[in-house]
Amino acid sequence: MNRFSFLTFDCYGTLIDWRTGIENALTEALGALPTRGEELAALYANAEKEQEISYKKYKDVLSDTAVALAHRLGKTLSRKNALTFAASVPDWPAFPDAPPALRRLGESGFKRFILSNVDTDTLQRTVARNGLEIDGSVTAEDVRSYKPAHEHWEEFMRRTGARKGEILHVAQSVYHDIIPTQELGICSAWVNRYGEPFPRGIAPEYVVDSLGSLVDSLS
Repeated sequence: MNRFSFLTFDCYGTLIDWRTGIENALTEALGALPTRGEELAALYANAEKEQEISYKKYKDVLSDTAVALAHRLGKTLSRKNALTFAASVPDWPAFPDAPPALRRLGESGFKRFILSNVDTDTLQRTVARNGLEIDGSVTAEDVRSYKPAHEHWEEFMRRTGARKGEILHVAQSVYHDIIPTQELGICSAWVNRYGEPFPRGIAPEYVVDSLGSLVDSLS
């Protein structure tokens, strides 16, 4: 019998293909981009990190990040187009393995929760649009804090009564998810979708390249 009863998931980057979603939405807002792929994702992640130092609505994080990133790319983004970018999140595509993996994990008896750095309505629309089967969620709007701060996990445990040893957190981001779960004493599964080198100082319970592989490991 698996020792984990609760699986908590990061959403954007783990269940949702945020790189593709961001690149498509920025191209729509700015036209042809001077960089794409991994480099654009890194530039975006750094710009967003600067906007999450203190809490504000994630819609504002998104729009302010887009304006700052456009400036770094030598472009100008209007406030209107920045807000359009922020509204695009529910249209970002799910990774093909995400819906079936969540379904299979639920059939195996796991309780599945999303812990996400977004506004609640944004996550609800993402879940509905992509048919993601979950049992609950905790958002940045709920806790007025952004990962890698610990409030998402603390609120999840408060709501569910889950003990740390019963939880496996599943995520792609080492910075936002794997490191803080390690600090909390919660086991993690690193979904290394992009073949990144293994960082020093982390010790996830599982390292997989897809959610399908994780399902197989937990079966």
